[in-house]
Amino acid sequence: MNKLLINTKSEEETMKFAEKFASFLDKGTVLLLHGDLGAGKTHFVKGLVKGFGSNAVVTSPTFTLLNIYEEGKFPIYHFDMYRLTSVEEAEEMGFAEYFDPSSQSGIVLVEWPENVKGLIKCPHINVEIKKTGENERQIIIGGGE
Repeated sequence: MNKLLINTKSEEETMKFAEKFASFLDKGTVLLLHGDLGAGKTHFVKGLVKGFGSNAVVTSPTFTLLNIYEEGKFPIYHFDMYRLTSVEEAEEMGFAEYFDPSSQSGIVLVEWPENVKGLIKCPHINVEIKKTGENERQIIIGGGE
């Protein structure tokens, strides 16, 4: 897959881009969101959720680990693996089933996928968000399996 490079100048631009990007995705898609704390991963998710036709209030599932947004085109499963330390921990929580394309009924979004390396074996799209200034971000989409 070729890589797509986008530069945004504000949180609003990041969300608007993600909202438009959602139109290119279909159920069964798994997006792995990479970036430092405060890079804008959750703002990207806010735009995606809106792009799928949901008005749900999007928050980072840092403490709940998984938020599900059911209104809209199809369900969105938003993971934050920041607090997990191993694949085994994620498997014990039943998360592996969300990465089985044959049973996927929605979109899966994963923040901090590097914390559960080896859990996600299905085809996916990498989304890397880098801070390039106080409000500026560089979004790189591509790669994956």
